Amino acid sequence: MAPPIDDDKVFKALASATRRRILDQLKDHPKTTGEVCAAVDDLDRCTVMQHLRVLEQAGLVIPQRKGRERWNHLSVLPIKHIYDRWISEYASPAVEVLSRLESDLNQ
Repeated sequence: MAPPIDDDKVFKALASATRRRILDQLKDHPKTTGEVCAAVDDLDRCTVMQHLRVLEQAGLVIPQRKGRERWNHLSVLPIKHIYDRWISEYASPAVEVLSRLESDLNQ
């Protein structure tokens, strides 16, 4: 069973542009830590590892060791949880208002 999602850790992890860049790198498929470091070439390996650790603690990255390599997998569940809990709840009224406005303008 997965540990409960800590909203504060997820928001903290997503607050960093560098960590969002790392998540973007993992969006299509898992990557080794070396590949992530190469993609974020403006930072040294130690700094990238610190960012990966924050992402892992937030549940956004799941590491898997295969031999000497560490593969980093994106976990979308914390993002979905944030969307379900915060974004969709607050976006619904705004979408309804915009829909009514569009309808009124087209009449």
